[in-house]
Amino acid sequence: MPDTSPPELKLETQLCFSVYSAAHAFAQAYKQHLEPMGLTYPQYLVMLLLWDQDGRSVNALGQPLHLDSGTLTPLLKRMEKAGFVTRQRDAHDERITRIYLTPHGKSLQDKARAIPEALLCASGLNLDSLFDLRDQLTEVGRSLREK
Repeated sequence: MPDTSPPELKLETQLCFSVYSAAHAFAQAYKQHLEPMGLTYPQYLVMLLLWDQDGRSVNALGQPLHLDSGTLTPLLKRMEKAGFVTRQRDAHDERITRIYLTPHGKSLQDKARAIPEALLCASGLNLDSLFDLRDQLTEVGRSLREK
């Protein structure tokens, strides 16, 4: 069958496919490290935010992850059921739900410390290249969200 697609419509020329493919590969690589801890990749992202600042509101978790409360709430309920976090109403404003790490959730931080280096090694990039790529992808995401 003859190739009739113009070059700009070929799968292998699409930036979105390269990003999608890399994101899928990252998710699979993270899965190897997260499964033994009982975490999924989205849960790991929430844990990163809570290890940095415990007691964040649901909105304060959703904003940097670009998730609305309708998506985040079921994720947090599963995390609570697994014993990683507790959900509590804010003492000053009942409309706000705050998320706190449990002792078990806090203990996972030590186990997670090795993950970034393991992923760096698996990526085949040096640290400077990885930081450059991260910065470029962050800028692309920011630009696309502003459109």
